[in-house]
Amino acid sequence: MENPLVPSESTSQSFDVVLIGAGIMSATLGTLIKQLEPGWSIGLFENLDQAGLESSSPWNNAGTGHSALCELNYTAPAADGSVDPAKAIGINEQYQVSRQFFSHMVKNKQVGDPASFINPLPHMSFVIGEDNAKYLKTRYEALKPQTLFNEIEHTEDLDTIKSWTPLVAQGRDGSVPVAASRVISGTDVDFGSLTRQMTQSLSTDGVEVNFGHRVTGLKRDGAGWNLDVRNNVTKAKRSVKAKFVFVGAGGGALGLLQKAGIDEIKGFGGFPVSGQFLRCTDDAIIDQHHAKVYGQASVGAPPMSVPHLDTRFVDGKRSLMFGPYAGFSTNFLKTSSLLDLPLSIRPHNILPMLAVGKDNLDLTTYLIKEVLKSRSKKDDALREYLPEAVGENWELITAGQRVQVIKKDAKKGGVLQFGTEVITSEDGTISGLLGASPGASTATPIMIGLLGRCFPKQFASWESKLKEIIPSYGVKLNENPSLYAEVRAETDKVLKLS
Repeated sequence: MENPLVPSESTSQSFDVVLIGAGIMSATLGTLIKQLEPGWSIGLFENLDQAGLESSSPWNNAGTGHSALCELNYTAPAADGSVDPAKAIGINEQYQVSRQFFSHMVKNKQVGDPASFINPLPHMSFVIGEDNAKYLKTRYEALKPQTLFNEIEHTEDLDTIKSWTPLVAQGRDGSVPVAASRVISGTDVDFGSLTRQMTQSLSTDGVEVNFGHRVTGLKRDGAGWNLDVRNNVTKAKRSVKAKFVFVGAGGGALGLLQKAGIDEIKGFGGFPVSGQFLRCTDDAIIDQHHAKVYGQASVGAPPMSVPHLDTRFVDGKRSLMFGPYAGFSTNFLKTSSLLDLPLSIRPHNILPMLAVGKDNLDLTTYLIKEVLKSRSKKDDALREYLPEAVGENWELITAGQRVQVIKKDAKKGGVLQFGTEVITSEDGTISGLLGASPGASTATPIMIGLLGRCFPKQFASWESKLKEIIPSYGVKLNENPSLYAEVRAETDKVLKLS
């Protein structure tokens, strides 16, 4: 088999499936297809020299293990103060599917030791102030009866919070009301490591993996697609034919889908948001914190900017981060061009983009303030969650880019969507993913849904295999406590999370 780091320079190739981008989405889709149709030929093309370096990287990803256990933006209060748990339940249901997929790959030796990509870690919500404490109690009461959230705990006692996360409580005098909820059975996922392991497994399983190759063009070719591909090192060009194309290029997906010229991309635009984190450099501090602690976003802030004090396991090493601090840059990927935003403007999306700009002045104001925020102001924000923090123990790092979806809206002209959007051509021969959160954590159900849309004729015959991979396939675990207990016990055992 050819070395994926030294790909073929043949001028023309044909595949059943081409995956553009070596992030968690492409790796997940490729792995599923290899399970469902092992005879299909697959080619993967990645612009960078390694898999999982953009949004899938834990240093670039604002959330590593989204399951709605602690992220308050999934349970926003209604005007009357009530909390609807439906969205949180839906996201947790999706993460349970991903957990089962991770477990299946471990059992089939498609990835290595679970600790190399997933670790047990409590998830905690923490709020400050009487009104916020009242909201968090209401949220707890809405989630506690739900099967997927039945382990949630809640307290307004500072000493209890100190026992949960000492650094968050130390230095508080108790005069300001605080509250916290936690689920001790949360997880942390290093999607960069997971993506690289999955991509290596795909390469071993016959997928042609091409790093350092950029897809520069897509056009219809009969019933399929013809892709123009360039080797970044040799500058050699090649033509690649595909019956089906998946554009899993993160922020680069919008431009590639526009080049494909499909009607379904018309009216879509992108709004890039960048970010930074503070990363702790003192192991003594890192060792005192063992949780994901999520707070509440500032007024006008995008959901991805929810502040969190976050233990992470990256390449096997424990770390501690706080942020993100949102910013603005016109590039759509961390490694791409500042011209990305202006070059994405088309006659069909300019009105939705202008409408979004008009209707989201608070977001624009927030981003300007964040860009202008001094390091001392960033340290002040850190001390809201870690009162005794010393700035010199924290280094500022640049996170990845997020391109929020802008889409047409009949009433407003255009809306800014915080989430993911799968764009699929009418004939199902090309599909791509736009957007961000919850992203990686829900990659498995997103890709299964994509398979159903793009391969309707084959999908019915795949469902028995999908049931093997995902034992709860087609069932809502929140409504089936006994099945949830069974699935949870099995995935805990295989993934070593007990």
